[in-house]
Amino acid sequence: MRRQRGIALIGMLGLVGALAAVVPATAGESTGGRPPTGPQWTACPADVVVPPTVQAQVQCATVPVPLDYGDPDGTRIELMISRIASTKPEKRRGVLMFNPGGPGGTGLDQPGFLIGQGLPASVVDAYDLIGMDTRGVGHSTPMSCGFTATDAYWANIPPYAVDDADVIRQAAIAEEVATRCAANDPDGRLRHLTTANMARDLDRIRATLGETKASFYGASYGSALGAAYASMFPATTDRIVLDSNIGDTHLDRDGLRRFALGMEQTFPDFATWAAARHDSYGLGRTPQQVRRTYFAIAERLDRTPSPDGLTGPIFRYLTFAHLYGKMQYGNLARTWQAYLDPSQVPQPTTTETPSPTDNAFTVFLAVTCNDVAWPEDVDTYRRAVAEDRKQYPLFGAASANITPCAYWTHEPSEPPVAISTEGPRNVLILQNRQDPVTPLAGGKLLREKFGQRARLVTANESGHGVYVLSGNACALNLTTSYLVHGTMPTTDRTCPRG
Repeated sequence: MRRQRGIALIGMLGLVGALAAVVPATAGESTGGRPPTGPQWTACPADVVVPPTVQAQVQCATVPVPLDYGDPDGTRIELMISRIASTKPEKRRGVLMFNPGGPGGTGLDQPGFLIGQGLPASVVDAYDLIGMDTRGVGHSTPMSCGFTATDAYWANIPPYAVDDADVIRQAAIAEEVATRCAANDPDGRLRHLTTANMARDLDRIRATLGETKASFYGASYGSALGAAYASMFPATTDRIVLDSNIGDTHLDRDGLRRFALGMEQTFPDFATWAAARHDSYGLGRTPQQVRRTYFAIAERLDRTPSPDGLTGPIFRYLTFAHLYGKMQYGNLARTWQAYLDPSQVPQPTTTETPSPTDNAFTVFLAVTCNDVAWPEDVDTYRRAVAEDRKQYPLFGAASANITPCAYWTHEPSEPPVAISTEGPRNVLILQNRQDPVTPLAGGKLLREKFGQRARLVTANESGHGVYVLSGNACALNLTTSYLVHGTMPTTDRTCPRG
């Protein structure tokens, strides 16, 4: 299939029956069920890759949890967790759980990854660092919709709709995906993949580890999971850090449409970078010229895909994804160079094989569609695409496009978790000023919803991820001080660049 090389480029990014009783997502609820027993730590699976400096310290274990918390003694699934234990008992204060986002991203390697990026030793000393694959992901009773590498559905962000007919075509693809997910789920397990249940899992893990309270760091979708966790379990959560924020406890249509705002706000940073390097990449001598080059390549590929199958929508998606961090700017510029003349790109061969992103796609869809009801009327998406194509020309006609949630076979089994202002002031919100996927607006929304429970730290940086990843000294110091010493900023803070 001609599209395959374009899909391979996406993969290179590393980018995924009714209940007998419904458990409402209320603050302070018990996770119920059998008394937890301590985990049995052993070597992690070979695919849990961490820096050599901590390889010998990483251990893994499984924690059984109810598939359905409304039936706590019924079917159980297993969650795999990882641990890098503190080696300084005199400095240890508890456990710090991590979620890297998604939903659908593996997190067993997250503690080791952040150590490799420079997680301060004071944090490593203060906590046992706990990574995990959340329910349905990776080594935690994985679930599948049966995606293949040559499917028309190639990303969980909808493709850019060049015109109204593209929305109609995407609607047919979205409906087929929802139907396939239902057909591959005869036991009805997918409906139990929700943010509320993942928050309940966090509290079950805490109890299994023998801790009266647990701290949590979540980034991207992990911010939504952390917001739900702090709202449902205020009495057993310790220090909560929410980084690069969706704006609520779930990703809904408004949150997805904000991706276009994030790209409009972040793209100028890349355009300025590329313009300063025009002699090397030839993409434009000014940021305005670089922006025009983006549209020129995208529109050419809309008319005539490259020989390897790169289309305008895929090109726009690749650009969006490469704005996650400045370290990717060089690769993005090189990709643009290659497609200034798409006729020179060779055409590969393809086969019908399972998709390496099947599990990530599946969990992302299940959680997103189960958390909150999405509009089912195609005309709603057609209008939104037309509006956002004008307001956010870089990417608006993508993030406003229709998703399989419009055709999901199960209605949400419970309302989305409501953010609770009742509880300790223990939520530190981190946000870059320019973020392509979770713009500053999401951090502000979450800060407003938590009220006096939270403080917002805004870093004047560009990219996705603040703590450790952005290189911002002020945000790093404030967050480390909070995690180690419990020092919450007395007011919201803005951190200068660098």
